[in-house]
Parts: sequence; structure tokens; C-alpha cells
Amino acid sequence: MGLEALFNPKSIAVIGASSKPGKIGYAIMKNLIEYGYKGKIYPVNIKGGEMEISGRKFKVYKSILEIPDEVDMAVIVVPAKFVPGVLEECGKKGVKVVPIISSGFGELGEEGKKVEQQLVETAKKYGMRILGPNIFGVVYTPANLNATFGPKDVLPGPLALISQSGALGIALMGWTILEKIGLSAVVSVGNKADIDDADLLEFFKDDENTKAILIYMEGVKDGRRFMEVAKEVSKKKPIIVIKAGRSERGAKAAASHTGSLAGSDTIYSAAFKQSGVLRALTIGEAFDWARALSNLPEPQGDNVVIITNGGGIGVMATDAAEEEGLHLYDNLEELKIFANHMPPFGSYKNPVDLTGMADAKSYEGAIRDALAHPEMHSIVVLYCQTAVLDPRELAEIIIREYNNSGRKKPLVVAIVGGSEAKEAINKLNENGIPAYPEPERAIKSLSALYKWSKWKEKHRD
Repeated sequence: MGLEALFNPKSIAVIGASSKPGKIGYAIMKNLIEYGYKGKIYPVNIKGGEMEISGRKFKVYKSILEIPDEVDMAVIVVPAKFVPGVLEECGKKGVKVVPIISSGFGELGEEGKKVEQQLVETAKKYGMRILGPNIFGVVYTPANLNATFGPKDVLPGPLALISQSGALGIALMGWTILEKIGLSAVVSVGNKADIDDADLLEFFKDDENTKAILIYMEGVKDGRRFMEVAKEVSKKKPIIVIKAGRSERGAKAAASHTGSLAGSDTIYSAAFKQSGVLRALTIGEAFDWARALSNLPEPQGDNVVIITNGGGIGVMATDAAEEEGLHLYDNLEELKIFANHMPPFGSYKNPVDLTGMADAKSYEGAIRDALAHPEMHSIVVLYCQTAVLDPRELAEIIIREYNNSGRKKPLVVAIVGGSEAKEAINKLNENGIPAYPEPERAIKSLSALYKWSKWKEKHRD
């Protein structure tokens, strides 16, 4: 069965709903209402009665079987011992998908795994799918769906985030809001009793709202299937994975955390490489790459041009580009066009140094020429904050020129400076232009785009 009901449910029951702030059943109800979910919401609690949340009054049903209408999704937030009975009722009701927030199953050992297996068998009997257990929920921004107890104000965008860790997944949701990273979806998979990474990859492969996928994982259930699906998806969309449990101690911690069989890290690395999956070692690196991979077009050639106002960051970016195997465009005859935008002591050799005197006009002309030139395939814009040009004005110039060019080439930005530089970076990221506070991060993100694009080219059907 497909996962359409998980991301576009027409109606949702929250089993274990509560009107008490601080309870998970309250947080999920509140997020559903305040994030603007348009479908029907049915609170279910054994106590019955009525509840009011965020200014809306609801009748509370004692059982899902009392709800008169069809229910597509049922979010279960009751203690573990009640979950098997509640799931049986969901099956009788004809529910299509059940995110089980409750923990206390496979992550506790053999006994818990047996109960978890029984849940899967119940779901199969009724043709239902289970997400979890031991999760924080699911978000799908195109449907205004936030069925989690995480942050409410998730920014819509083209990146899907899948997390095996609950607490870290919630923290990453908060991080994306702060860092202006737009998400199409957030899915907490927890113990992966039924729906797993491969199922979700298959959904996101054809989801027009998702351009790239980022996964935090500790282990996979079926390695062969994950590889096969990831390889197919990578031919269409980039996948970034943060795989925890690299060390022996880390792998043991992962096993007690989500009941994961971590497996040899060397095997994972080789499998990711074969499947076109980009492996990031840190959260920061993963999101840096995700900015570029979810927002930028693929490069149409290898020639990279760096435009800077400071020799120092130009050299640092050049070092990083060489380490990453990027090719800096070196046709001096063509690079001469940049001489029009710099004083006589500037340098049009790549990196193009507009000098510390570079003003709005210099950057505007240089960026416009680079975007228009057929042999310049990717552009890196660097800026060291000076009193000559406010970084926020530069951000406006970059946004305008990139939009006017039709966004046909990859363009990344690094702005080094104070609070105005941070504002400029946020502005660029809000407009889908990957921007960073360090030149190396911009270069490495562009390199990730090239790595995926080259893998894809090599594995064309």
C-alpha cells in the first residue's frame, strides 16, 4: 500500500488526545490546528466529553470506532500496554496509516520486539501501515500537516528530512527554522517496525514537492532493499545520509537507543558509495550540502569561477576547491571581462579579485557577466564585509541577478563579517540561494552537488 495517506490524509484521529498543556496528546492536537491542517481532526480519549484547544472546540470520542466518518490516519499516543488493543480498533475502523508515538517496544529488547511484531501482524491483517513505534510524528508542509510534538513553525521548502532518532529529529526541526532551511517533510521512523527508509525514499522519489532527501540513520532493516531503492532514487534526486554508530561504542549505543542492528561501518560506506548516497559526517555538513542539493540546478560543465573582494578568502576557497577536485576556469582571454569591474590593481585571474574597493556596481557587473558566460558553469561569490558595501545590499544584488538569469547555473555564496553579514546570509537562504559564513563550506557544498551530478551521469539508464 502506498503512503499517500501518511502525507495527505483527509482526516486524522489523535488517540490519547489531551487538553492539558505539557502532554504529548495536547502538543500534537495544537500543532495540527495551528499549522493549518485543513482536514477533519478527531480527538479520542477514554474519558470522552469535550475539549478546547487553540480556540477550537472538539467532541472527544471514547473510541475510534465511535467516529461516524472515515479516518485516514490515526496517531496513537497511549501507553505501550494499550497500543495492541487500540491498533486492532484502528484496523476495524478501516484506518490506512498509523503513526505510533508510544515507546516501550523493540528498543527494550526481545519481549518488546515480540509485541512490535504482533503490531505489524495486526496492521497486515487489516491492510494498514505503521510508522514507528517510538517516534515524534510526521510533517508534510504542502498539506499544512504537522502531526508532531516538535516545533510548530516548520518552513516550507524542497528538502525531506527522515530521522531515526526522536529527540535529535525534533532538535533538527528547530535548527532548520533558525537556519532558514525549507522542508517538504519531516518523518520520524523510530523502530521502523513497518515503514522504513526505503518505503519513504520510494514516496519522495515521485513527490514533486521534494528535491532532495536527508536521512539520519543508525541502521537499516533490509540493507539490500535500501541499496536498490536508494540507487534508483539517486538517479533522480540526491540523498544525503548521516549514519551514526561509526565506532564500536557508538554502534552499541545505537542498538540500545532504537533497537538498531548497526552493522559494519565499512560496509555501510561502500553501500552508500555504490548507491550514489552522499555520506555526511556531521549535522552541519549534511545541512550545508542539503542547501545546495535541494535548491540548485545541476552544473552543465566543470568550470567554476570564484568572485571575491578579498585575496585571503579567495585563496582559502581555491585551496578548498582543489582539495575537493573542482576545476577552476582558467581561460584568461575570457576571464578578461571581469577587468571592467575592478580597479587596475585588481586581478581577473580565477579567483577573480575585485579588491577591497569593490562596491555594489562591481559585484553586480561581475555576477551578471559570470551568469551570462556560456563557459562559466558554476559561480562562487565571496564577500569580506567592509564599509564600502553593506552585505545586505549585496544579498539583494545576488538575488536579483540570479533570478533575472533564470537560475540556470549553480551559485553559492560565502559572506564573512558581523551581524549584517548574518542577516544577508539568512536573506539569501530564504530565497533559495545557498549562503554560508565560511568560504570552505560554500565550496564543499558545491562539490557535493558535483559529486551527485557526476554519479548520476555515470549511472544513466
